[in-house]
Amino acid sequence: MRWSQTLIPTLREAPREAEVASHRLMLRAGMMRKLAAGVYTYLPLGWRVVRKVEQIVREEMDRAGAIETLLPTLQPKELWDEAGHWRDFGKEKMRISDRHDREFALGPTHEWVVTDIARHEIRSYRQLPLNLYQIQTKFRDEIRPRFGLIRAREFIMKDAYSFDRDEQGADLSYKKMFDAYCRIFDRCGVRYLVAEADAGPIGGAYTEEFMVLADSGDEQLVICPGCGYAARPERVEIPLREQSGSDRPQAVEKVATPSMKTIDQLTNFLEKGPEEFLKSLVYIADGEPVVAIVRGDHELSESKLARLLGCADLQMADEETIERVSGGPLGFTGPVGLSGVQIIADNTVPHIVNAVTGANEGDFHLLNVNYDRDFCANTVEDIRTVTEGDVCPRCERELEFHRGIEVGHTFKLGTVYSGPLRATFLDKKGNENLFIMGCYGIGITRTMAAAIEQHHDDAGIIWPVNLAPYQTLILPIAMANNRIVEVSDILYKQLSDFGIEVLYDDRDERPGVKFKDADLIGIPFRICVGEKNAQKGLVEVRERGTGKTELVPIESAAQF
Repeated sequence: MRWSQTLIPTLREAPREAEVASHRLMLRAGMMRKLAAGVYTYLPLGWRVVRKVEQIVREEMDRAGAIETLLPTLQPKELWDEAGHWRDFGKEKMRISDRHDREFALGPTHEWVVTDIARHEIRSYRQLPLNLYQIQTKFRDEIRPRFGLIRAREFIMKDAYSFDRDEQGADLSYKKMFDAYCRIFDRCGVRYLVAEADAGPIGGAYTEEFMVLADSGDEQLVICPGCGYAARPERVEIPLREQSGSDRPQAVEKVATPSMKTIDQLTNFLEKGPEEFLKSLVYIADGEPVVAIVRGDHELSESKLARLLGCADLQMADEETIERVSGGPLGFTGPVGLSGVQIIADNTVPHIVNAVTGANEGDFHLLNVNYDRDFCANTVEDIRTVTEGDVCPRCERELEFHRGIEVGHTFKLGTVYSGPLRATFLDKKGNENLFIMGCYGIGITRTMAAAIEQHHDDAGIIWPVNLAPYQTLILPIAMANNRIVEVSDILYKQLSDFGIEVLYDDRDERPGVKFKDADLIGIPFRICVGEKNAQKGLVEVRERGTGKTELVPIESAAQF
């Protein structure tokens, strides 16, 4: 492709709202343009990269036995309501109404739609296993779209859905997809790791995320430098390290703490460390109040709590509910004297001697509160988030915190969707059985952005060869020089005949402009045709990633 015949509107400066490298460089390299917050137009150069990622994904999905299809973007509310899941995605679900006031979702994911297909079209065990996949635009109403394609409201995604007879078959389908994902990201040239994750609104018993490590990543990741264990913070099972101490339980004492509702305020006032406090948090789980207790220097993991309770909906309680449950106002809740409500305590709570808690009375706290003597919990489990200093659940080395970008997610769904929709098949004995399902997503456009986050320098993008919009750039120094143009034309034809994707910078621009644009758009190999070298029968070949330059005879340059 000749540069003059396509559209590559490069920019010297990036718009101010561009926060991360991939966002800045894709705008500057003329790969995309913003239409609205979190909504982008893909220009020719960017679209070529999208198609490269799609092609790799298609090849590996087909290789793994998945079958491509295309599901509707519009999803009727009635289908989601059939199993009571319309509210699961909350405000992130894009909703529209037609002229008859019927409600639809613009597909954030397609589990319900594909399960509806299965329950109507798959009758027998002989049709299983089956894996259907699609590559399609998805929509999510992000509260704060940012980081360009990393957190967009409209994005391109590959999603696949497997249907099996039993758990053994479902495990095999999951393994095939897992292996395919590893091949996909290897071919895309990104460094990634696989982390245990939380299923979130998708659901399922087990899920893993494929994360590309990047300092600009919008997700936090916990990694063990010893055994390689990796997980999202909310998923880490934190080993309990009991504190040894000689403190003896003291008598409970009620103290006035006027207008002091936060740990920071109380630590200063009472001259105690936050690890000596207990935080009692009131939640509503599927309509019922529950009190969760964690140490003052820890944070509650809502996902762990929801998983423990097995609830579909978990929300912080409002002030009225807090007062009804505890008898006191917000900021003064404590476990002593609570009745008629389920209490869940983190496993560190019973080991705190002489803790400080709310007194369930405005402007008062209790000192010297001890587990078993002064209160008990219905359940004691790990319900907190991981913090600095916590150790690996496998080898007990201290964990490290990193940033990453989620590019893929795999789920073992079981019957989370087939159950509510009564999606069944007949087994060998003629009995009805629910499909055992899995689902598998890859962010196509997010993978493109993640590749840039890992592969760039101050001058621009450094594309992995398999994702590059073109593999080679021909850069003639001066289009007014007949010899330079002649050599460039010959190389352009030879490379094209070899099946190499070539971008020919035939613009009548200054050499400095061309060189800067070449580095900016990040084509892996550049052939520079200059007058002096051409007179010697040579051209300069430069590798973008390493900066390695070599003079090559014109007649063998294309073969080289």
